[in-house]
Amino acid sequence: MTRPAAAAAVLCALAALTASADDSTLKVKVGDKFPDVPLAAAQIDAVKKGAKTLSIADLKGKTVVVFFYPKALTSGCTVESCGFRDLMKKGDFPKDVVVLGASADGAELQQQFIDKNGLPMPLLCDTDVKLTKALGILSPKNPKMSQRVTFVVDKEGTIAKIYDKVTPKSHPAEVLEEIKKLK
Repeated sequence: MTRPAAAAAVLCALAALTASADDSTLKVKVGDKFPDVPLAAAQIDAVKKGAKTLSIADLKGKTVVVFFYPKALTSGCTVESCGFRDLMKKGDFPKDVVVLGASADGAELQQQFIDKNGLPMPLLCDTDVKLTKALGILSPKNPKMSQRVTFVVDKEGTIAKIYDKVTPKSHPAEVLEEIKKLK
């Protein structure tokens, strides 16, 4: 192999490694198991009394909506979270559906978000972005934030729907319509 050819091969190999290590590119698809990563959560008692962490395995037998948002207490994230809150408070989501918010924020900020906006759902604290990286939804602009992506997970822990293009205002109603189809 000539030197230029060898150099090209090395560059191609490095590019492939970089592409496979890209945590901002979706790594799961519909039909895959949702990663079972236990996380701390603000307001965890709403779904798991006395627990320190919550994971998808804890919710087997329930349909789970996990909506990831970049940062608690910011405008778009507040609009989206309050949209889910309003639908939940009206009783629009079936009883066997668990709605979870998730971001890289710590428990203290997540609790402030809950308190300020009257959010009824637990908010997962993916502070080390382990779940975010496993899903491939790390923000390409900030390695300490997730992208705005929502997953609907069926009763067996399998991803039933992925929303990777989310408009905060209309998204909660869009997810509710999908949930109704799963019943």
